[in-house]
Amino acid sequence: MEHLIRVQNDYDRQVLAWLRGRIGDAALQTAALRLGGQRKPYLSTICRSLGIRPPSRRQFAAEAARMHRAVGDTYLARIREILGQSPAEAALRQ
Repeated sequence: MEHLIRVQNDYDRQVLAWLRGRIGDAALQTAALRLGGQRKPYLSTICRSLGIRPPSRRQFAAEAARMHRAVGDTYLARIREILGQSPAEAALRQ
């Protein structure tokens, strides 16, 4: 989709992924072609034309932190499970 829309930084990439999930590629492509003309439109221009306000940088960061915490909790639970086993049980699992 970056061949149709001007993407300048990581935040733009996050917004583009969010927008693709929200409205779909076909609608996004139609909006980009309608607004593009000779130049690729900015992502903010596309959002304004669709009447959609993307999440803020802070919201994306909070979501990433929640995901990282969930992954970490999963690994910690597995480590605790391994440490709670007797040495004989641990040898059988390897």
